[in-house]
Amino acid sequence: MNQIKGKIGRWQGAGLMATTLLGTGVFILPQMTIETAGSGALIAWLVLTLAIIPVTLVFGRLASVFPHAAGPAYFVEQAFGRTSGRTIGLLFLLVIPLGAPAAIMMTFKFVDVLVTLSGWAEVMTELLLLGVLAVLNFRGVQVSAKLQFALTLGVVSVVVALFGAGGLNLSEMESLTSAVKPEVALIMAAAGIAFWSFLGVEAMTHLANDFRDPKRDMIPAMMIGTLLVGLVYLACTLLLLLFPGTSNLAMVAVFDSLLGGYGAQVIGILGIASGLATVNVYTASAARLVWSFSREGVLPKYFELLNHYGAPVRASSVLLAVMAVVIVLTYITGQDLEGLIAWTNGVFVIIYLVSMLAAIKLLSRRFLPLVSLSCLLCLLLAFALGMNMAYALILTAILYPLLWWQKVHLLRRERAQVILN
Repeated sequence: MNQIKGKIGRWQGAGLMATTLLGTGVFILPQMTIETAGSGALIAWLVLTLAIIPVTLVFGRLASVFPHAAGPAYFVEQAFGRTSGRTIGLLFLLVIPLGAPAAIMMTFKFVDVLVTLSGWAEVMTELLLLGVLAVLNFRGVQVSAKLQFALTLGVVSVVVALFGAGGLNLSEMESLTSAVKPEVALIMAAAGIAFWSFLGVEAMTHLANDFRDPKRDMIPAMMIGTLLVGLVYLACTLLLLLFPGTSNLAMVAVFDSLLGGYGAQVIGILGIASGLATVNVYTASAARLVWSFSREGVLPKYFELLNHYGAPVRASSVLLAVMAVVIVLTYITGQDLEGLIAWTNGVFVIIYLVSMLAAIKLLSRRFLPLVSLSCLLCLLLAFALGMNMAYALILTAILYPLLWWQKVHLLRRERAQVILN
């Protein structure tokens, strides 16, 4: 078997999209942005939700017109050539050593709410979570799509229940919004953190061939998921501002206060499941990129084989093994979560920006306003991240010349063989 047969429908795709974006940060990131910008976090979430819509539409259009397992790497290759495309593809693969530990570390915060663990017991639990992902990836992404749609409904239901129990009224809303202080620097810093919540827009493009009809379902699925996620993050931020707590995981305290207890169990279980869902989709997306590169001769043919579920299980296994190694190294070196998030965001800013530039060449002129707005968002996020963009820029500066040299070397060898023959 060497082809991926699409089985995902529109609503399953929306569930994948929403759960991927909600992911590890749904009950954590609002608290982090409030700690950074105070009530200005509301503005950060609102602006970022509106600003990500053009990016989602452009990625959705690219994926529906050019469905390919390489996702953004394929779009960039079609627009700017093989070297640029492969640079973006390898950037995506090389961000996994940062993004995966960050996602697992965030997921572990929910485990810690249920069972207090530390030291190597924490590491072993994180590795156990990777084992669950290995099983999900073996069966193919369509299985997790069904589970993640139900999970999305569960997260949204909890947020709605909290709002209902809080008895929010217009006077409370007005008093809160009037207290918002629009300090631009802090809002931008909060937006730089919040951008993590929308990492996954481009991951869906890797799964275009897993859709039964990507031209019909890709854009609706991505838009439904993105808008739903933006509303949930805004709602969680609003709840935390109206019902502040001192807990390390503030949403647990809000749940206990408004619904009378069991916050650790409900928020903990949903948080663990959402975190696993996020890493699962990224593993599936990266595995398809490895599979695509294997077919093109960039990576060894070993990764080309699909199992009988249509999943690139060899690529998934290697990726999960790398994640396991990095999780152990992260624990040993004591790397902090905020640094991993910021560096990961920097890499995705580069991927998003170059993908939007590729869209200028690949899509019709009517998409130019959306592309322009998307490019502006990427530049503003890069400015907000500041020195945390260094990892992404250094990686790009190393990869592009190496891949260009590889291309030149292969061309010279092919010419030499032609002459000898």
